[in-house]
Amino acid sequence: MTVEAASFSGGQAPKELVRSIDWRGAFWVASGVPALVLFSIGGIAGMTGKVAFLVWAASMVMGFIQSFTYAEIAGLFPNKSGGASIYGAAAWVRYSKIIAPLSVWCNWLAWTPVLSLGCSIAAAYILNAVGPIPATDSPEVLAWVQAHAASLTADSPRVVEWLAANGGKTATDAISALLALDGVEALTPTIRTWSLFTQSLGPVTFSLNAVFFIGAVLMLVTFAIQHRGILGTASVQKYIGLLVIIPMLIVGIVPILTGQIDWSNYSPLAPLKAAAVAETGPWDINGWTLVLGGMFIAAWSTYAFETAICYTSEFKNPKTDTFKAIFYSGLLCLLLYTLVPFTFQGVLGLDGMLAAPIVDGSGVAAAMAKMVGGTGFLVNIMVMMMILALMLSIMTAMAGSSRTLYQGSVDGWLPRFLDHVNSHGAPTHAMWTDLIFNLGLLAIAAADATSFFFILAVSNCCYIIFNFLNLNSGWLHRIDNGHIERPFRAPTLLLALGVLFSFVNAGLMGAGAKVWNPLALTSAAIAASLIIPVFWFRHYVQDKGQFPQHMLDDLNLTTDSLRARKAGILPYIVLLAGVCVVLAANWFFQLAG
Repeated sequence: MTVEAASFSGGQAPKELVRSIDWRGAFWVASGVPALVLFSIGGIAGMTGKVAFLVWAASMVMGFIQSFTYAEIAGLFPNKSGGASIYGAAAWVRYSKIIAPLSVWCNWLAWTPVLSLGCSIAAAYILNAVGPIPATDSPEVLAWVQAHAASLTADSPRVVEWLAANGGKTATDAISALLALDGVEALTPTIRTWSLFTQSLGPVTFSLNAVFFIGAVLMLVTFAIQHRGILGTASVQKYIGLLVIIPMLIVGIVPILTGQIDWSNYSPLAPLKAAAVAETGPWDINGWTLVLGGMFIAAWSTYAFETAICYTSEFKNPKTDTFKAIFYSGLLCLLLYTLVPFTFQGVLGLDGMLAAPIVDGSGVAAAMAKMVGGTGFLVNIMVMMMILALMLSIMTAMAGSSRTLYQGSVDGWLPRFLDHVNSHGAPTHAMWTDLIFNLGLLAIAAADATSFFFILAVSNCCYIIFNFLNLNSGWLHRIDNGHIERPFRAPTLLLALGVLFSFVNAGLMGAGAKVWNPLALTSAAIAASLIIPVFWFRHYVQDKGQFPQHMLDDLNLTTDSLRARKAGILPYIVLLAGVCVVLAANWFFQLAG
């Protein structure tokens, strides 16, 4: 469903996506993926401690191996856009009308929150720059403490309460700590605590605060850039990508060359005793649960470079561009996701990684600046680079997730209104849907760290569901669609490893989702099930129970031949086994207490 770039002129609007880029364009669009490390590097460090660098490396290697399956199935559909979930759905449609769109739906629910999460972090960086919260040892706070020293005495109720919670401390310690906190609160700019509206609902909080409004502006800027189509987006992201990738390489390499790495920060190689506690513990069920929780959330970032194949129908030469796009994007991510967390841990150490500004993400940019010797102006430059990195990931997410919605609509999975494109070949109705949905998520992500990680955990549960279905679609396509030409054929060993990893990832979800929020797994199941009414409306109301003819044409199928199921009951056994793995892992792996 594409047209050539030169096939319209004079303002005539194309009805389809436009073939206007090669693999390099997709590479630059996907270059925002390495910036996803900024979303959870602090959270994973706070969950896994000294094991963190291995968690990132292992997750990235798994993602790279899995990408070969995605590259093969993408080559089967040179006229489709929307990414791996679209290509995988075509394998499952023979066996279940609802499982096929579930893959597309969960992929979108996994990718689209990058917009809201990225905007909330970028907005927090901007707020830190224009209205920083003073440190407890800053001159202004120390002056405030001195001026208000008489406001607390040893018999003050707050002092008594503090001493009860901090055994072994003295009244002087209590007064110093409480006055410092009071000074920080008094000198914190009003914009940091202001909110137009705040309300708690279940496991999350909604807040229309300064982070929300700044994030909304950033989201609209992203929308304006995407509105120009994929060629314009790739052109913009090429330059932003260079401004981001180069500093990240500097952060990863310079501390190694300058001898800042403290090798004791990697040993003993043991998990934390408890999350965010700077004390190592044993490799027991509690320790493994924390590490698997880190592996679970890392997958959301490290696997994401598969977005490079979202643009198959926009490639000038999809037969060669598809594999090159995902392969070279994978190599870039393999380098940065291994190098940056390694250096980050080697310089900061356990105590540094568990500091509150690192765990919540607000101090990551400043920490990275200091790792390369930056102070003052250079710190501000690094912070600006981190904001650009987040903007890059946001643009990558909107480009990929909107095309998933677009192609899902074209193929009959999602409502028809999503298949509209503008005169630049951009899927604007899908982009508006992304934008509106993420403004709601932004109100949650902007509220607090608990709400932020709730969204991230639910999003990643959906991503693992998509991942499971897609990795198993590789062998399904070989059985049912072996007659279709494959520009790239993955080595059978790597295809088999992908199937194995699909079950490993299911286990990670069962064990790790609850580490971030006890309701994450249940909430994700509810979110995933929403595809049932959405698909029912499209398929049975709008399309009267028939799939679009071109969707069948892509597989050289007719409605009758669609009923042929060469894999027999094997797909159903795989689905049942996947559910059993999730439930078993959720039951076995538990946090202490």
